[in-house]
Amino acid sequence: MKKPLFTGSAVALITPMHPDGSVDFEALRRLTEEQIRGGTAAIVACGTTGEPSTMTEDEWEAVLSAVIGYAAGRVPVIAGTGGNNTAHVIRQAKRAAALGAAGQLCVTPYYNKTTQEGLKAHYRAIADESGLPLIIYNVPGRTGLSIRLETLAALKDHEGIVGLKEASGDAAFAADVANACGDMLPLYSGADELVCQLRAVGAVGTISVLANLLPEESRDMNCLPIGEASRVQLRLMPLIRLLFSEVNPIPVKAAMHLKGWCENRLRLPLIPMSGAGEEKLEAEMRRLGIL
Repeated sequence: MKKPLFTGSAVALITPMHPDGSVDFEALRRLTEEQIRGGTAAIVACGTTGEPSTMTEDEWEAVLSAVIGYAAGRVPVIAGTGGNNTAHVIRQAKRAAALGAAGQLCVTPYYNKTTQEGLKAHYRAIADESGLPLIIYNVPGRTGLSIRLETLAALKDHEGIVGLKEASGDAAFAADVANACGDMLPLYSGADELVCQLRAVGAVGTISVLANLLPEESRDMNCLPIGEASRVQLRLMPLIRLLFSEVNPIPVKAAMHLKGWCENRLRLPLIPMSGAGEEKLEAEMRRLGIL
């Protein structure tokens, strides 16, 4: 049995930016405090929602270091790593460990033709050499490659691999993972619309985009008795759909701006949400009483 890095709701934190595109560290501090106040169990800094692919290495390190400092040990901070270059991922993970990160969330390489044997070697090398606990991130909608069940079963016994963020949208696959890997590979939902469905097959938490906007509700979806949690999820489903109606994190940044928590600023090639999309998002936020 492996002890999960966290249980409950972890936020896949956005990176707020000034109008000129520089990181807004004061807004980042406020967002970190809001997450901790709202009951978030862990913070993922510089995950894909945080736009790390648009950052320099120095910016990545500065954002991660800042969040670790703001959290001040109150919740674990997990560093977003991952990419096509295994050696670079290992270097990033070592830097994150030196800064005080509790773990790393490592997205599958973007090479569409990477073999499953290649994936095994990639993740084993990162876990062996980085010294930082590793949560594998399966998100074929972004990477074009899904991790197979037999690959996860082969990795589950590695002591440095401590979880799977499952974001394929396939609840049946998540159930197969839970059945094959049990508590040797703690399972996290990577899709806000499937929190309760994955809880039902043993998921221990969620790595959530929704939590940026509604940390308390995301916590409730993960921690309340399943019947109550399901009612929260159903009430929020139209909002969750809108938060993924355009490429993440475009809609959630629009929502955070509407709430007054940060500028609606992204880095190219990402651009702000379409006018029609933002109108629908604002209307739903008003219906829910968020605005």
